[in-house]
This record gives sequence, C-alpha cells and structure tokens, in this order.
Amino acid sequence: MRADRLISILLLLQIHRCLTANELAKRLDVSERTIHRDMDALSSVGVPVVADRGAGGGWRLVGDYRTKLTGLNDAEVQSLFLHVPPQLLADLGLEKTSEAALTKLLAEVPGAARRDAEFARQRIYVDVSGWHRAEEAVPMLPVLQQAVWQDRKLQISYQRDPDCEAFDRVVNPLGLVAKGSVWYLIAAVENEPRTYRVSRVLAATLLDEPAQRLADFDLAAHWQQSAQLFKTQLPRYDATLRVRQEALRRLYYAVRFARVEETGEPDADGWVMVKMRFQFEDEAAEFALSFGNQIEVVEPLALREKVIRLAERVIEFYARLKNSDHRRATV
Repeated sequence: MRADRLISILLLLQIHRCLTANELAKRLDVSERTIHRDMDALSSVGVPVVADRGAGGGWRLVGDYRTKLTGLNDAEVQSLFLHVPPQLLADLGLEKTSEAALTKLLAEVPGAARRDAEFARQRIYVDVSGWHRAEEAVPMLPVLQQAVWQDRKLQISYQRDPDCEAFDRVVNPLGLVAKGSVWYLIAAVENEPRTYRVSRVLAATLLDEPAQRLADFDLAAHWQQSAQLFKTQLPRYDATLRVRQEALRRLYYAVRFARVEETGEPDADGWVMVKMRFQFEDEAAEFALSFGNQIEVVEPLALREKVIRLAERVIEFYARLKNSDHRRATV
C-alpha cells in the first residue's frame, strides 16, 4: 500500500540520511517515477524532503527532522516477537538484553497487538541446532565481537584442523555470521575477505589500530556468494543406483554429504533407478554396502566392483571370527 511505502521512505531517510531515487526504488521494489511521486506527496503534507543534485546527491530530510512511527500492523508485530534462537543470543551475551527489550516493546503495543505477539510466540519456534551436530565451544567470540563492534584490528591464533599447526595473523574484522549454530568470523587480509571458524580461533588480541573496512562491503551478500562458491567447489562423485522402493525414503537421511539428484518410476518388480551425488568414491561404496541387498550399483562399474570387494572382506572377516569362536568353544 502507498501509505506503508511513504512510511518506509521516511524511515529509510532517517536511517541513511541521503538516498538516491534509484536506491529507494530498488529497496521498495517500485519505479523511480513512483518514488518521485511519493516525494511530492510527502512534501505536500509538510514533510521537509529535498533533492540534492550532482555526485553524492539524493533525497534527504531537512535538518534534524524526525518522526515517531509506532503503528505496526499485525504481521509486523508477529515478526518482532517470533523466537530468536536463544543459543546464538547467548553466544553474543545478549539473551537477557533481548528478553528485556521484548518485554519493553510488548508493554508499549496495544492490547490487540499484544495478543498477536503471544500468538506468534506460541506457534513458531526456530531451532538452529542440528540433530547430530555437537555444540562448539567459542571462548574467543566475545573478543571477536568487540573487535567487530569497535572496528579494531585483531591478532588471532588460528588452527585450520587438529592435524595442522596454529598460525598467527593480523586481520581486519568485517562481521560475524552464524550458520546454523556455528559461528564464523569474516575478516579482511591484504584487502581480501577471509572466513575463519570461530571455534578454531585459539587466541585473539584486540589491537589499538582501527580496522580497514573494504569499500562497499556487504556482509550478507558476501556470505551468500561465498557459500554458493563453496558448494560448487566441493568434490563430486556421481553414481546410478537401483533401489528397492521401500528403501527409497532412507536415501535422503543416510549420509550427510550425499544427495539424491533424480529418481525414476518403480518398475514391475519394485525397483527404482536413482541418480545420486557423493563427494568421494569410498563414501559412495560404503553407502551402497550399508543397504545390503536393497541397493544395486549400476554405474560406474568401478564403484560396483569396489562394493563387491568390500562385501567379500566383510564375509571373510566374520568367517574368521566364527572359526575363532568355534576353536575357543572346543578347547
């Protein structure tokens, strides 16, 4: 609605001081012509909006003009009071302040809106932890958080994995990202953003030097781009399997990095052709073997032969155990 858009323009100008018509149009998903008409509407009711021409110009509010806008609609109230993942707030030391802020906000909204807030809280809960992932210790997170808030350089000691030696590095912190329940530090080194898993930061020292932020850096956009790049660079091993129909559902839960790419229709005997993606051949072989006679490897032939060899070794292993048990029983 136009009224909502006019309010959004006012709030955006209060936050960002100056925005071009193009920037406002992109944020509000309308045309620049619509933005200019909205500015005329705001001006006609006494809102002091002006347009500065030239480089660095744009629309702005004159002087210290501010407005208090407290008329939240039902959906906005509900979104504010949905459960924020408590573990992430606890990691940042904000669980108590978040609860206090929501209490104050709840006291200010009208009775009907208060009921909407409670409605949302009792019907939607966000749990960012996985079923199998253990919680990671992040003792250095408070120091990293302080560096991010204060725009100060950090010296960190970082260990990529338990088998590697730790190394020291001075970084320019850009932001913190929570992926599920795992925290990552995004920091610039030699004008390039790098990603550090917070649980692997062994030590962190706040330096007195101001951090150098990258020009036009957007944390959310960077994370989305790097996450997509990470996915495309993962190792890939494709396999075609013939699966019993009753075992089909289990394919989606059996291996963390396996993915069902395509499934066919069941044949007359109840078998389904499935194309799957793994990271490594060994992973695919162990996966196929774990289903016993409910999966047949069709392609690649090398994977089929590997599964046969693994099955033979399992049979030999248990045959030796059986013979050993028999000898002990007859002694």
